[in-house]
Amino acid sequence: MKTLALVFALLFITAPASVFEFKLKNIDGGKLSLAKYRGKKILIVNTASKCGFTKQYKDLQTLSEQYKDKVTVVGFPANNFGGQEPGTEQDIKTFCHDNFNVTFPMSGKVSVLGLDIDPLFQYLTTAPNPDFTGDVKWNFEKFLIDENGKLIHRYRSQVTPLDPQITKEL
Repeated sequence: MKTLALVFALLFITAPASVFEFKLKNIDGGKLSLAKYRGKKILIVNTASKCGFTKQYKDLQTLSEQYKDKVTVVGFPANNFGGQEPGTEQDIKTFCHDNFNVTFPMSGKVSVLGLDIDPLFQYLTTAPNPDFTGDVKWNFEKFLIDENGKLIHRYRSQVTPLDPQITKEL
């Protein structure tokens, strides 16, 4: 009987319609609502402070400043790959500010892979898009969200934030 109830419950659970439905925590422990960016594109990036791609923070900040009327960059620190984001949220915030003068929004630490994957990244890694689906492979993967909260492009870590593949979409 419990199994039957679970099956019926799962039938009525619907996938989120957009990224605007997720409840998030910012790096300071407060609320982070992606819905406040409705009408602009959002570039979601899983980040890490001790990664070979960490220097992309500089270009993420530049993109955030140069295209501020068109896109909001949001960083999501994650420690899923090689322990490259071991610090506390305060450590991460200080590192980003002191080394890259990051002013774009940052979430609290999340998991982007595995059994404890954050629901937002579960959605992003399975959402239809013209590029690919599946697990995040490394730090600094990027997800471009349209003005209505839908995933429109996904980029692996090697694609830098100022690459024309991204900027032509803004």
